[in-house]
Formats: sequence, C-alpha cells, structure tokens
Amino acid sequence: MSDTTLSFTREIDASPHSIWRCWTEPDLLMQWFAPVPVKTTAARIEPVPGGHFDTTMVIPDFPEPMSGHGCVLAADPATRFAFTNMMSAGFQPQDNSGEGQFPFTAEITLDPHEKGCTYTVTVRHLDAAGAEAHTNMGFFEGWGTAADQMAALARTLPQTP
Repeated sequence: MSDTTLSFTREIDASPHSIWRCWTEPDLLMQWFAPVPVKTTAARIEPVPGGHFDTTMVIPDFPEPMSGHGCVLAADPATRFAFTNMMSAGFQPQDNSGEGQFPFTAEITLDPHEKGCTYTVTVRHLDAAGAEAHTNMGFFEGWGTAADQMAALARTLPQTP
C-alpha cells in the first residue's frame, strides 16, 4: 500500500451476491451505508460503468444534509464494484475541492469461499494529504462499522441469485 491508499479486508458469512445487492440497490444501501447515528436518506445507483453513484446523508449536529455525487467505474456482478467522487455520472469531471473534501476512488472486491466471501475495500486518494484527512475523519472506524452493518443486512437476504 502507498501513502495514498487505505484498505481493509473482512471475512463475511454472506454470499458475494448478497453483498453486491447491498452495494448496488439503493433501498438496501440506505440501510447500512453510513455508521449509525448518520443516516443515508437518498441514493441513486446505476451499477454500470459511467452510472450514477449519488448519496445523501444526514449527520447529527450538521446544519444540512451532505450530498455526494459520483460515477461508477466498474460493476462486475458479485465480484467487483468501483466508484469515484472525482467524476459525476457519464464520466463527467467535477470539482470536489473545498473544506472536508478529498478526491478518491473506492474499489470493493468480493472473493467467494465456502462460508461466504472475502470483502476488501480499497480507497485510493489523489494525494497523501487526502488519505490522511480521510484517516483522521475516521475511515477505518466508519467504513468498518458500515461494513458490519452491511454484513448483518446481507445475511438476511437470499444467498443465491
């Protein structure tokens, strides 16, 4: 890993298909995507390269909801999902500069095994400062908690397509 990359891996006792659904179906994503008490209140996901990956979150003590607009980079069912905040849908470049903002790409890989799957999240930042800012805002705790919430939801879904 470089000084611009953050990553973690979990063994999840749910099928890659169920995890894929949690990432690509808006109604499911809204149930787990942000660590409680943050709530994801809207999501638009088009799981095709160039598709929308847009979310809105309500964060306690923040004056307004936080909206993010992104672009799907890769969508290989039950295997790999990647998106970025450096572009909006249709691969349109967008300015995501400003306080609390940092450009990144996120890649989720799902490797099946007999008890479920190996779930790996890799987030690549434009520079070390962005990775450090993401770490300091709680990347491992926040994305880790969200992964636990996602795993619990995925276990309630049918485990095969």
